[in-house]
Amino acid sequence: MKRKLLVGILAFASSAAAFAQSTDAATAVAATGQTIKYLAAAIAVGTAAIGGSFAVAKIGAAAVGAMAEKPELSGKALPYVGLAEGICLWGFLVAVLILFL
Repeated sequence: MKRKLLVGILAFASSAAAFAQSTDAATAVAATGQTIKYLAAAIAVGTAAIGGSFAVAKIGAAAVGAMAEKPELSGKALPYVGLAEGICLWGFLVAVLILFL
């Protein structure tokens, strides 16, 4: 899977480079910079979403298991799931900062 992801990223970058070569130098630099900016934002959101999903899966399963044995733990277990979901929000925030700053 990592290999397919790497091949996809390299194919996208090479197609952007080919587009940049077909125009004049100033436009090529601007197009390449924009491409890198959008690619970086996509990677930030994608990795944060994947990491957050793994965290929610592990913590959610443990929380449900604990609540099945002791129902009074629900108030203590669910905030941890919310903290794991916050990882995705941080990835989105980083992407917004990349795109607009």
